[in-house]
Amino acid sequence: MPKIVLNCTAATIALAAVVAGSLPSAAQDLEDQLVIATTGGLMGNALNKYFYEPFGKAKDVEVVPVAIEVPDQWARAEAMMRTGNVEFDIVTATGPDLVARTNMLEKIDCSQLPNVQKYAVPDACTPYGVARTTGGMLLTYNTEAFKGKAPKTWSDFWDVKQFPGPRGLPDTGDRDWWVPVAALLADGVKPEQLFPLDLDRAYKKLDEIRPHVAVWWKTGDQVQQIMRSRDVVMTMSYSGRSLAIIKEGVPAAMSWEGAIRDTGYMSILKGAPDKKAAMAYLDYFYASTDTHVPFMRDVQYATASKSAIELMKPEERDLYATSPANYEKLVKPDFEWIGAHRDELRQRWTAWLTR
Repeated sequence: MPKIVLNCTAATIALAAVVAGSLPSAAQDLEDQLVIATTGGLMGNALNKYFYEPFGKAKDVEVVPVAIEVPDQWARAEAMMRTGNVEFDIVTATGPDLVARTNMLEKIDCSQLPNVQKYAVPDACTPYGVARTTGGMLLTYNTEAFKGKAPKTWSDFWDVKQFPGPRGLPDTGDRDWWVPVAALLADGVKPEQLFPLDLDRAYKKLDEIRPHVAVWWKTGDQVQQIMRSRDVVMTMSYSGRSLAIIKEGVPAAMSWEGAIRDTGYMSILKGAPDKKAAMAYLDYFYASTDTHVPFMRDVQYATASKSAIELMKPEERDLYATSPANYEKLVKPDFEWIGAHRDELRQRWTAWLTR
């Protein structure tokens, strides 16, 4: 977009220089465009409403969202790097991506993101990504099937005598370590002792539950449907999907005991043409506490804003991963180990499920 040149006195120029020097580098001389690769649908619409459009107006930057699923995003990003024509500025990353794809990502100086430092949970900023949304892979159960004692732990999930009925487990996403983690927790391994994963022990435990798994679900929509239709009495589920059906009135409840932390990150692609604008957006994301609450209600996932979660009443707050009561229960994955064993995990899972 065209730049407007104003006539300034020497004193005004000097004052502007002082002010500019006191601001984080991400806030100075921003590019006039920012391209963000993100998923579409509800999440994309909510991000546009609560963050992209307000950021664009506040900073005079045109935000260009690209709706694309994460695997396709990385394939396109790799092609961009091969040709030297990088178009994406911000990409969506998972925890393993922050370890396995560091050669594709710009390193982030967290000290240059004051709003993230001030308003987000302590580990929201990492060297290669800033937390966008956090949920958990958790146990969700039908409350009408268990009107007395309810299942709360992965040990309960495996206990088909005390808690009878068909189960659901994912065959999508990071199921190759999500499900073995749940199996090890069910077998008595303490969360802090999970990694490195004992895969032989995990798959021995998985052999026990396999006959009782009625649905290996493939999508978020499917896991919601099997809970609505009562094809299962309990399942591992994305917390946001579970919260959505609870709000619909489906007789279901979530347990955060042993939930596996699932965070989506915002990362800057190496060679991003609009790096300053990208850094400014990462900081802007956490600047307005009030914006996070309606965003969280719309997408059913928490952001890492510690100040926003405090605005909610306790009964609503505890439906989200970053509630203090829930956050301390989350299993924190060792992404260094997962990244180093990615192929082994996938091959073991595929061999077991298809045998």
